[in-house]
Amino acid sequence: MDKKIINPSVIKINYSLVIPCYNESGNLVSLVDRCNYLLNEKEDIEVVIVDNGSTDDTSVVLKDLLKNFQKERLRSVRVENNKGYGNGILVGLDECKGSILGWTHADLQADPVDFLKAISLISQSKDSNRVFSKGTRYGRPFIDVFFTWGMSLVEWLILGVRLWDINAQPTVFSREFLISLHQPPLDFSIDLYFYHEAVRREYSISRFPVNSELRLKGEGHNEKITSKIKYSWKTIIFSLGLRKYIKAN
Repeated sequence: MDKKIINPSVIKINYSLVIPCYNESGNLVSLVDRCNYLLNEKEDIEVVIVDNGSTDDTSVVLKDLLKNFQKERLRSVRVENNKGYGNGILVGLDECKGSILGWTHADLQADPVDFLKAISLISQSKDSNRVFSKGTRYGRPFIDVFFTWGMSLVEWLILGVRLWDINAQPTVFSREFLISLHQPPLDFSIDLYFYHEAVRREYSISRFPVNSELRLKGEGHNEKITSKIKYSWKTIIFSLGLRKYIKAN
């Protein structure tokens, strides 16, 4: 794996990508390799990998993999107790230095290098602070597309806005947008919350195609039919609460 050594004192970080990991030790070699490729493509990017309370050897593997990298551009932080996917993302965002922020998954079903597509679209906008950029997945199994269509319909009925492929990655936005949010959720509904807030506030929504790959190793939280149903139900409950909050404020 080639590692590009850059003097951090002459670099201003403009873009920050957070990647939360939970028991992803088997995917970390490939993940770090893709992050290294991303950093070599653009020098004002940093990547923060969050060890989100992993109970396997993720922390040990990360420490070994990252020891030869400039920590200012590729580093990890540890959350001792997993309080949820969203909490891991928020901890990572708190560590970021860029004015444009984002997150993606660690399982490589979403390629970290897709962050470059979002950056390109945002840089072409008239006001980068009011752009919300998100991938749109292609190449997924029928059952996954079915659940995506179903949840999009449910969210439209509950919240009154059209949201498509809510959990696609990466998710990219301005620091100004992040600061303006009130108590983002700590679980998997964080994707819905950010996306909905951007639409509700009439941000420019920028979507771009990304390939949806098979998970390299391990099993994700949402791969079985029962898990998909359970996750969908939790999302519906959160959406009802979000609608109530919006009406009250």
